[in-house]
Amino acid sequence: MSANLRQVAERAGVSVRTVSNVVSGFALVAPQTRERVQRVIDELGYRPNAAARHLRGGRSGLVALVLPEIASPYFGELAGHLADRAEAYAWTLLVQQTGGDAERERELLDGVRAQTVDGLIMSPWGLSPGDLTRRPDSAPLVLLGEQDAGGLLDHVAIDNVSAAADLTRHLIETGRRRIAAVGLQPHLVNGTAARRAQGYRRALAEAGLPRHEITVERLHREDGAAAMTRLLGADPDVDAVFCFSDQLALGAMHVALSRGLSVPGDLAVAGFDDIEDGRYANPALTTVAPDKPAIAEAALTCLAQRLADRDDPPRRIVVPHRLELRSSSVRAERTPSSSRHRTQ
Repeated sequence: MSANLRQVAERAGVSVRTVSNVVSGFALVAPQTRERVQRVIDELGYRPNAAARHLRGGRSGLVALVLPEIASPYFGELAGHLADRAEAYAWTLLVQQTGGDAERERELLDGVRAQTVDGLIMSPWGLSPGDLTRRPDSAPLVLLGEQDAGGLLDHVAIDNVSAAADLTRHLIETGRRRIAAVGLQPHLVNGTAARRAQGYRRALAEAGLPRHEITVERLHREDGAAAMTRLLGADPDVDAVFCFSDQLALGAMHVALSRGLSVPGDLAVAGFDDIEDGRYANPALTTVAPDKPAIAEAALTCLAQRLADRDDPPRRIVVPHRLELRSSSVRAERTPSSSRHRTQ
């Protein structure tokens, strides 16, 4: 027979209310107390009756996650972290994708009430700040990515400007002087590509180097391959490429290698997102690694706190990033007789 709430409370030396708060995640509990209660929960094998608890609290126990592309390796990894962490709150995650289409995003925002979800975590690509704040539903909404709804909603993101500047400075420090950016998306309003471009431009301006920028429709491998083909045709002497996603970078690197370029000898390639494919590419891909587990934890904590107190001011949480420097950007030693060769 499984333990009950009172038995957990007695073993942990706390009140039943405190155990309930730890299980629900809706109230602040001292870290040491939370750890002690959780240890007892694990020892006794306590499993809360989530359905009954949500029913008593007037909640469904469902949280919607709305992403542009489920097939995207970055969003797929992030959804996995969110699903894992949602279990700690006894939430079930419902995942929807929009393709970045504004109408689809609006439809899902407006339909939250009909789906009886307790809250929504969303990475919008097509909606403006006004669209996000004028929604008819009152269920808490936490935004991921760069679209922050003018600071009027809870928002979790990394500092894309600093991250892009850090990676561009790395390329400069390796001796690269003709560094191209692949990934600008002027047709989107979410601002992610614009901020990465801002960081790229800042680092180049500091070094007094010229800009070479290539726009793309999407951030997939085929878009990176097409962009690299255009870039080599327009600027054959480019010596580094900073792509705004790892998928773009993998497509770009494929074209560069097929043209006979050495990576990183002739051309350094770097990406953004730290997806698994990049770690196992040959050469392994240098990239910006957002702390995806921290993004998931911050988003769910934000949602839990918003459910507990609707009147708190909106939160903006900036999650750390790091550079993963791998062999696609480390210049190999070259002899004086070495030269660049491209196949036509």
